Amino acid sequence: MRANTLIMIILAGVFGVLAVVLANIWLAGQRSAMAEANGVQRDTVVVAAVALKFGDTLSADKLREIAWPAGAVPTGAFKTTKEALAGEGTKQALQAIGANEPILTTKITGPGQRATLSAVLGEGMKAVSIRVNDVLGVAGFVFPGDRVDVLLTRTARGDGGVDQSFVDVLLQSMKVLAVDQVADESKDSPTVVKSVTLEASTKDAQKLTLAADAGQLSLALRQAAASQGESTERVTLSDLIGETPADVAKRQAELDRQAAAEAEAAAERKRADDKLAGLTQAVDRVGSKLDDLSKVKPAPAVASAPQVKEIVKEVVKYVQPEPPARATVGVFRGIKLETYDVPRQK
Repeated sequence: MRANTLIMIILAGVFGVLAVVLANIWLAGQRSAMAEANGVQRDTVVVAAVALKFGDTLSADKLREIAWPAGAVPTGAFKTTKEALAGEGTKQALQAIGANEPILTTKITGPGQRATLSAVLGEGMKAVSIRVNDVLGVAGFVFPGDRVDVLLTRTARGDGGVDQSFVDVLLQSMKVLAVDQVADESKDSPTVVKSVTLEASTKDAQKLTLAADAGQLSLALRQAAASQGESTERVTLSDLIGETPADVAKRQAELDRQAAAEAEAAAERKRADDKLAGLTQAVDRVGSKLDDLSKVKPAPAVASAPQVKEIVKEVVKYVQPEPPARATVGVFRGIKLETYDVPRQK
């Protein structure tokens, strides 16, 4: 017999013995667990025998009783099918209940109740419906039980008399109760809807009603685990087309004016430098001409004959003016003054 064959036989025997030992250990553990389970006090709980949808009527064939640890019975559970169906009238499911899921009082209606949204509303909460379309309703991918943010798009007149469009996040983490008239949370296929019903407080219900007339409402689907709110800000057309806010635009205009002033000053300095350079060149040209003239010998000067100027003598004579030919004489007659124009005697 070859050595390889002998080694394979030995390994097979070792693995066989190991498998037997492990099987015995597992069986011993199972027997121990069963022995411990036999010592635990048991009770019964009513569960759904089949999957139930919103509005399904409960009946004996849709329910069954299973064993349940006595110390772990859920609050609101029924111990027997008879207890679950007790009371006048029929009972209906208020939400989707999976197969083998315990039937709780919070998941079904009371005796004589209809499966309505009012039965699933929280304390102090209201159901409000808003109109949506295939786009604003997140393309039909919003289902009962989801949480959404409600966005409001509207146009308002600005300070400058210009209409401005903007979007605000109106409400956050709103629970969807129904889509159109379907409140079945087990529905998993997208449906194009015309309305969505949300669970809201009284104030939020007022906001939604007013916002429906003030602008256009749209939904934003939230992540299933994201129930906390977040800080938001208004989005305007300036955020889309790159316009700047008023304060930033004012600062930018001031910087533009400063840049324009500096450019004008630089241009003025350049013009002054150009003028100075032109004057320097002119002085250089004049100096060159003077140098050229200094090299030329001057022509001999010719004396000219003296010019005789005529002297005019001015004589001033005083002439005595002649006295006037007549004179005015005044005579008082009593207290009255009378004047007479008489010839002057020579």
